[in-house]
Amino acid sequence: MPNNKTNDQTLHNDSNIMIETADHSFNLMSNHNSSDYFILLGLSEEQIIFPLLISVTYMMTIIGNFAVFSIIQVDSHLQTPMYFFLSCLSLLDVCYSTVTLPAMLVNAITGNRRISFHRCFTQLYFFVCFGGSECLLLAVMAYDRYVAICNPLRYPIIMNKRFCSGLVAGCWVCGLLNAVFHTLMTMKLTFCEDHHINHFFCDVPPMLEAACSDIQDSLVLLHVITVFLGMSPFLLVMNSYIRIISTILKIHSSEGRQKVFSTCSSHLIVVSVFYITSMFNYNGPISGDSFIVVRVSSVLYSVVPPLLNPIIYSLRNKDVKTALKKVLETQIQ
Repeated sequence: MPNNKTNDQTLHNDSNIMIETADHSFNLMSNHNSSDYFILLGLSEEQIIFPLLISVTYMMTIIGNFAVFSIIQVDSHLQTPMYFFLSCLSLLDVCYSTVTLPAMLVNAITGNRRISFHRCFTQLYFFVCFGGSECLLLAVMAYDRYVAICNPLRYPIIMNKRFCSGLVAGCWVCGLLNAVFHTLMTMKLTFCEDHHINHFFCDVPPMLEAACSDIQDSLVLLHVITVFLGMSPFLLVMNSYIRIISTILKIHSSEGRQKVFSTCSSHLIVVSVFYITSMFNYNGPISGDSFIVVRVSSVLYSVVPPLLNPIIYSLRNKDVKTALKKVLETQIQ
């Protein structure tokens, strides 16, 4: 008899464990069901001007970056490491903007704030991938300017074609790995029943906020990667520009000093806005109370840099303007 009671108790415990496991599995499956969707609370149905701003911003971003990329490809005088990096940045900014702005525009026009589970995580993956790649590429570009200004005699030797291609490839690989880690960690979470995301698009921090399961591992990963892809490249950029500025101050010509300093300062402002706002967004508190701040910071690091980069880095450049003028004159004739 005691053995029978023990066996019955064991069977009862096993059945409870199986039921709990089944319930947990059901919750995970419900989050991963293709019919499920998230609701983006950052999009307002009442603001008519919002779709207009998105469409104008996206068109200007695409036209500016494609113009820079095309000019660099067709003009033989622009086949240097600096313009190679600029063409890569232009292409990256086109991809970076295309991940979020068209979807935001469609949702704003239709008033549909829903986004399917799979579309949301696809958007998350590519946004994190391109964002991480840009963080590293901006640091590479700052290093390129440092070598060109502070060590001009060795510049052709250091920044050779193979080395430059390797740097760009490294930026893309790190961006891809960054996106894989974040996407897999976020997909393991169980989300609350309302599936509300306090953002314009699917990004890591607002999705962690929407989760009802333990997010500690995801937060640790977020903070660690922010140091490697945010803080470290930003320090490298600052170090490069400090050395550049110290070299500029030694230039005897006040006109040349002012010209180089103006260019570097504009670069530094845009880069600083990009790094500081992105680090704040990814390394700040996961809280709905800072919804407005998060929305503003997300615009500053995801929308503004791709829009301004063609102007700051390329269209103010004398060589690029000359090449653009030649192209326009050829088209008119």
